[in-house]
Amino acid sequence: MSDAVQGSLFSRIQRTINEKLKAFRISDQTFLVTTATAVGLMSAGAYVLLRRTVEAVHEFIFVRGHYLLGIAEGNWTLVLVPLIPVAGALLLIPFSLLFPGEVGGYGFPRFLEEVNIKGGIIRARTVLLKIIGPALTIGSGGSAGLEGPIAQIGGAIGSNTGQLFRVSGNRMKVLIACGTAGGIAATFNAPIAGVLFALEIVLLGDFTLATFSPIVISSGVATVISRWYFGENPIFQSWNYSLHSHWELLFYVAMGIQIGVSAVIYIVMYYTTADFFGRLRFHPLLKPVLGALLVGIIGIFYPQIMGHGYESINAALRGELFYGLMILLVFLKMLVTCLTLGSGGAGGMFGPSLYIGVMIGGGFGGIVNHFYPALTAPTGAYALVGMGAFLASVTHAPLTAIFLLFEMTRDYRIILPIMFASVVGTLIARALKHDSIDTETLTRDGINLHAGREVSVLRSIQVRDVMSREVTKIPEHMPFDVILEVATKSTILYFPVVDGDGRLVGILSFQDLKESLFEEDLKKFIVARDLAYTNVMTVTPDDNLDTVMAQFGFKDIEVFPVVDPTDPQKLLGMISRRDVVTAYNQAILKRKMRPGG
Repeated sequence: MSDAVQGSLFSRIQRTINEKLKAFRISDQTFLVTTATAVGLMSAGAYVLLRRTVEAVHEFIFVRGHYLLGIAEGNWTLVLVPLIPVAGALLLIPFSLLFPGEVGGYGFPRFLEEVNIKGGIIRARTVLLKIIGPALTIGSGGSAGLEGPIAQIGGAIGSNTGQLFRVSGNRMKVLIACGTAGGIAATFNAPIAGVLFALEIVLLGDFTLATFSPIVISSGVATVISRWYFGENPIFQSWNYSLHSHWELLFYVAMGIQIGVSAVIYIVMYYTTADFFGRLRFHPLLKPVLGALLVGIIGIFYPQIMGHGYESINAALRGELFYGLMILLVFLKMLVTCLTLGSGGAGGMFGPSLYIGVMIGGGFGGIVNHFYPALTAPTGAYALVGMGAFLASVTHAPLTAIFLLFEMTRDYRIILPIMFASVVGTLIARALKHDSIDTETLTRDGINLHAGREVSVLRSIQVRDVMSREVTKIPEHMPFDVILEVATKSTILYFPVVDGDGRLVGILSFQDLKESLFEEDLKKFIVARDLAYTNVMTVTPDDNLDTVMAQFGFKDIEVFPVVDPTDPQKLLGMISRRDVVTAYNQAILKRKMRPGG
């Protein structure tokens, strides 16, 4: 079916549904609650489908591949382990050909851009692609997580629900947040963490009561479905947490410092690896294959680092791993995750972050427990706190991590350790690196999501789109009386002063004329050059409006001349503070008027 036919069919469905809604006269609040419930149900169902698909691929490629190649026997055939993740990477190629740029790589930063900058219009096929791609990568042994993809899947469900009902831009963002909250809540059996993930990470802290209520409903509904299907512990097994002494909190603070530094190392490693593969003169579709090959080679010696790693996480939480091995697994898991996603494999960073945090915490706990056994809890307790603290440090979202750990353990005693470790780790990570692992990509592209909607809109508009090209120029030798005549007939208050060749030499304001208006003896001698301000700050057509507004604030003036970037005296036009404000308001209005924008 062609895109045109699909679009026409979708439009007819939209009209029919909206006509029915108008006939029933459903209130806005009832509509929002109903759609949030539906999005929560669908997000939970999508998580079930994603998880079962990954398990099926794992069984078909990874488990059967081990038996087919004789790897399970543990002899020389271990050298064939890399063939298994390579098989998964090869199976990604047809989907990458059909949908270029939509299958592989760490896609969550672009998801944030779509939600917060581009109106939240996400294609329906994202749901299918974010199931197939991660399933092939993770199921075949690639190191990535399910949590990022399910957040994107839930967001796509929310977006398409909003598109179906032609909701406004703000409501579109709310429905997307409902979907991401539902997906995360269903994954961890943690409804509050799902809500905070949506508010803190996806909506960047945009909290209002109107936003909060539907997200809570969606998250709660998704949790009910997940508990019904998977039981009380959908991923990680239950455990008991203990705090042996209040002096132990000092160890958690020290661990938070270590985790903050490790989080920055992880972020730098990932983007360095991604840059390396980006520069590599290699066919783009084969880069994930190379990454999978390298992961497989490491997996020959340390199979614990392959796949999502839930089994290793549970073993560490039970205290079954030697702390020396856990310290080694920290660096290996960082490396293989960077190779998998940096080369173009499909999946998320959330799951590997939990794995790395568990191993950092377990390794640290093993060391302090060895030297201070009477003061410290078992290794598993530190592994548990490390899991949340590293997630907080990497994502710069401590609230999500704190409540995730609390809901998973249902033990109030963990609050103080996780608060200390998460907050200290996040502060250290932010001090060393401004961006989280999710926003670094966008910052490199000049997008600062945390600066707010205003900055994002202003940075999307260039001076050339707003400046006035028709300006009243005043020659530098024009007499005062003539200047006054020109100024009184004009609607503007600032005039560029130019020389005989039309080149900019200064700016003359109406205020400058007023100050000289009563100088009767001097007026006949005054020319434009005498009144003009010659130390002129200028902008170019390529500058964005955020830069212009910053300069307005710095100089506290109302207009700037627009000049040629190669010739600072070649005047092209003028731009005023009012022009910038008008352009911003028009851009916001356009986003609100368009479907989903």
